[in-house]
Amino acid sequence: MKNLFIIKSKASGDKKCNATLPACLSLFLILMLALSSPSSAQMVLFDFDSAPMYTPLPISQTVSGITAHLSGTGQSYSIQAANTMGFTPAGFAGNCIYPSSVYLSDLLISFDQTLTDFSINYSPQELACDDAETMRITAYMNGTFVGTNTRMTNHPGTWPTDTLRCTFVQGFDSVVIHYDSHPPTCADYGVIFLADNMRVTAFTTAISQPKISMDKLIIPNPISQSTVISFSLLQTENLKVAIYDTKGCLLKNLFDGRLNAGEHQLYWDVNADAPKGGVYFLSLRSDNFSRCCKLVVVK
Repeated sequence: MKNLFIIKSKASGDKKCNATLPACLSLFLILMLALSSPSSAQMVLFDFDSAPMYTPLPISQTVSGITAHLSGTGQSYSIQAANTMGFTPAGFAGNCIYPSSVYLSDLLISFDQTLTDFSINYSPQELACDDAETMRITAYMNGTFVGTNTRMTNHPGTWPTDTLRCTFVQGFDSVVIHYDSHPPTCADYGVIFLADNMRVTAFTTAISQPKISMDKLIIPNPISQSTVISFSLLQTENLKVAIYDTKGCLLKNLFDGRLNAGEHQLYWDVNADAPKGGVYFLSLRSDNFSRCCKLVVVK
């Protein structure tokens, strides 16, 4: 027996991502996760201390069988001592990735194998600030967008430090580190940052063979006015289904509850929730699986 869930649209204010974009992106990240990585997956640290001092990017570094290729846009970065400015940012040590100018540059990092987890310490140029910048990390697989996440420094001040991270168990092989926006009120800042202590976890065979709990997922593409998302559950699941835009902002919660095994359908009123055409993402997550699918809306 099929179950049809008619989802009514919420007030327009509920459809928009509020000013705290990092909170929206955190929700996106959580819903993209499947089960935790198995204990056999080992985190590998790149501290850049073995990289030749003063070497400009691009460079390659290999640690525990994983090779990272680092480059940058604009005037890029180089390898410098973490205390080049006469002090060492908290958590930094030895060598670090250092900006080559005072102008905005993205840090580009690609890997010779697929990852599921990535993090890097960063320290932005801020002098006695009461609020902080927003940093963004965007992950790709073979050049195709996988997901994104942002971070605002928890403790603003002078050259504060924090960690930018992302986890996508479907895997990714490159990331872009981007200075997303300056502090809202602080006037004494620069759009540059130092980076150190990059940690990555490689994709494992155990992750690539997750428990199969969903079957017959049907998503019509492209869509314009409304659509029905059909799927079959092989067992009873606590399921969360939501729509996100390409920046990771929550657009619509389609379902959050318990479903029995069998065929199910979810109705999405595209006109009410996605007034503009473009690419969106459907996230389906339970205790046993996680799926993320692209939706193309045509207006």
